[in-house]
Amino acid sequence: MMEQELIKAQTLIEALPYIQKFTNKKIVVKYGGSAMLDDNLKYNVIKDVALLKLIGLKPIIVHGGGKEISKWVEKAGKKPEFINGLRVTDEDTMEIAEMVLNKVNKGLVAMMEKLGLKAVGISGKDGSLMQCDKKLSGGKDIGYVGNVTKVDAKILDTLLENDFIPVIAPIGIGEEDFHGYNINADDAACAVATAIGAEKLVFLTDIEGVFVDPSDKSTLISEMTIEEAQSFIDSGVVGGGMLPKLNNCIDAMRNGVSRVHILDGRVEHCLLLEFFTTKGIGTAILSEPIF
Repeated sequence: MMEQELIKAQTLIEALPYIQKFTNKKIVVKYGGSAMLDDNLKYNVIKDVALLKLIGLKPIIVHGGGKEISKWVEKAGKKPEFINGLRVTDEDTMEIAEMVLNKVNKGLVAMMEKLGLKAVGISGKDGSLMQCDKKLSGGKDIGYVGNVTKVDAKILDTLLENDFIPVIAPIGIGEEDFHGYNINADDAACAVATAIGAEKLVFLTDIEGVFVDPSDKSTLISEMTIEEAQSFIDSGVVGGGMLPKLNNCIDAMRNGVSRVHILDGRVEHCLLLEFFTTKGIGTAILSEPIF
């Protein structure tokens, strides 16, 4: 028993310098993938966020909901359609997306409240938090898909200063037509992190991180610089869903975000393992070494 307690104590000591470094720092967690569909994983993610908050960090959650949207689109008798990874969003699909994302949003808020946290669920429409224009896919109009043009950081800073955790649904408001727009959650998270000057931006995904060879799990890259990430993209090795994610990471860091992490959200307590242990579990893109 004493040996087990000593291991726990050592873990806490290992976390101490990371806690000291990131106390009072703003972090943005993009929450999506399979971790949103499993109730146990979902609760563990929220518990991680609770701990981050209670030890002094300032978390902001930007969530997705793509799989849930597709399910309800099919229930409505429509077939989900994507072009270059972006959902074709006509008026009916936009209505479904907004309904589903708001439901997901309030569910996450309720889980946080259950853990004793103060959380506020909002979308990019509220207070014109996220203004956007129409995003084209290869020059093609794919409906109400938004490209974020402005984030009002004052709204988020006000919530953080008053001890609330903002939980953001990726629905924007048109800067000219004031219509609702479906925003890719990764894009929304990057825009939010850039606007508030986040210390960390974290993507919870369905992959373990960035690999030199995706078929060989031993080739996981634990840390990369911006330059190394760009060279990795330029080499043509990376593809699929990782390509836009890495581009988002690089853009966020070039606009002031200090560190970006790509984690497997299916791993229990992945946020704590990456933030507060020496080894970590995913891929971190750093502008400079942490220590």
